[in-house]
Amino acid sequence: VQLVESGGGLVQPGGSLRLSCAASGFTFSNYPMRWFRQGRGNGRELVAYITNTGGGTNYADSVKGRFTIARDNAKNTVTLQMNSLKPEDTAVYYCRVSVWGRDYWGQGTQVTVSS
Repeated sequence: VQLVESGGGLVQPGGSLRLSCAASGFTFSNYPMRWFRQGRGNGRELVAYITNTGGGTNYADSVKGRFTIARDNAKNTVTLQMNSLKPEDTAVYYCRVSVWGRDYWGQGTQVTVSS
């Protein structure tokens, strides 16, 4: 199993970023996917969840209405569209999948929201 995140960077408050997670090594369309984040000095926080078909999603209250998770099962990718970014969204963002009871993480991508 391999997960590779991309799309992070530096953005001003109020701006947008789109993160991507490319998955391989498992049958992507069979598994729900999650985005987490970890800010400096904090534990990892679940940000968004999407079912294996993409028909169901869930969000942390802190990002609801600003972030959108989506997936393309033909391309084995899951994305996180982040709008109206705030400084408190600054963190390393990770995608995660649980396959046969084991959690797999990507290497993470840094998102910094600052003026």
